[in-house]
Amino acid sequence: MSPSDPTPPRPAKAYLLAAGALVACASVLAACGVLPGAAGGSREPVTVMTMAPEKTAATNKPGMPAMALAYARWVNANGGIGGRELKVITCNDHNDTVGAQDCARRAVEKNVVAVVGSYSQFGRSFLAPLEGAGIPYIGGYGITDEEFTSPLSYPVNGGQPALMAGLGRQLAQACSRVSLVRPDTIAGDQLPALFDAGLAAGGRGKASDVRAVEDATDYTPEARQALARASADLATKGCVTAALGDRTDTFFDSFRRTRDEYPAVRIASVLGSVDQSLIDRTGGRNGVYEGASLTGWYPVSSDRRWDTMRKVINEHAFGDNRIDPTDAGVQTTWIAYTVLKQAVESLGDGEVTANTVRDALDDGLKVQTGGLTPTLSWRFEDMIAVRDFPRLVNAYVTFQKVSEGRMVSAQKGFVDMAKTLENS
Repeated sequence: MSPSDPTPPRPAKAYLLAAGALVACASVLAACGVLPGAAGGSREPVTVMTMAPEKTAATNKPGMPAMALAYARWVNANGGIGGRELKVITCNDHNDTVGAQDCARRAVEKNVVAVVGSYSQFGRSFLAPLEGAGIPYIGGYGITDEEFTSPLSYPVNGGQPALMAGLGRQLAQACSRVSLVRPDTIAGDQLPALFDAGLAAGGRGKASDVRAVEDATDYTPEARQALARASADLATKGCVTAALGDRTDTFFDSFRRTRDEYPAVRIASVLGSVDQSLIDRTGGRNGVYEGASLTGWYPVSSDRRWDTMRKVINEHAFGDNRIDPTDAGVQTTWIAYTVLKQAVESLGDGEVTANTVRDALDDGLKVQTGGLTPTLSWRFEDMIAVRDFPRLVNAYVTFQKVSEGRMVSAQKGFVDMAKTLENS
């Protein structure tokens, strides 16, 4: 030690211990994915939100957030998404504009990378805050126009446009006159034109438009009106269809009590308004839905392509009775999270943010859903040329019917409604 250097020399053993400690710390940090300078960054959790109305007087979709939580438990039990934990925040939009805005603001505050597999009738209320924060909206239910116009929306199905056009096309084969009972709301106002486009594609004229209060407890006047318009005489092949969400069952209960004068009138609806659980609750093969025509987005719920989703529900939902695997909302949430998973995995060791997830989707990521939909991609060239719905990329529907109390396929495979919607 020199006079100018008062620090005593450290024993060699101390240097070895210090070096060993650094190596040990580095090993731990590397194992956790937080080694400074290491590729892949911190592997922080991927936080998303799923929003839907629950416990309201109108339409409720509690199975969608419940499915999201079960999905998160499943992927996390299997190593997460690309080694990252998936965290799901759920939010009840209460089926009103304020609730929808509150959910979107909460998503922004929590810095989520996406809002996934959700339902809300108030597109303007929740999409504006998400757009301001650059947060993508993946796999909405397809109930609002904004879901098919916002540049940050990535729909997985054809929404109400494809369903209603598809139902019109399906009924054109069997009905000479049709009455459409639909909610007297902004979302409901677009349904007649879409339905009529499908009828026209099948060579039929326009349906009678019967407006109804969305949350009524009795629809006897509307049922009588729909029956009278659909059945001008005994020779007419009349059909009545209703698309009232959770109140569809209420309508058809009123319909059942007033149809005696028109026994030949057939009924129809869309998946989301009618599902297998509803058919079971209302008498199965002896109920009002026996023989009904139904249009859906996806294969029938008994199709083996849903086996993985059913396995996840059985093993990770812990008996949560909010999740009905036959519900179109639950199915949409499953597909939306399939999109999220493939988008995050495509980023590899890169940073996962709202911007990078959006870029992956915009840059031509092709998502495979195991045959539940066509291959999904949201490049400009993948968009269907429908003037009012420029973000629509999947216009496939399935024709189904109720036979012996079960929902079965009425026609094999998908029916592509793209041309019908383009010409509507």
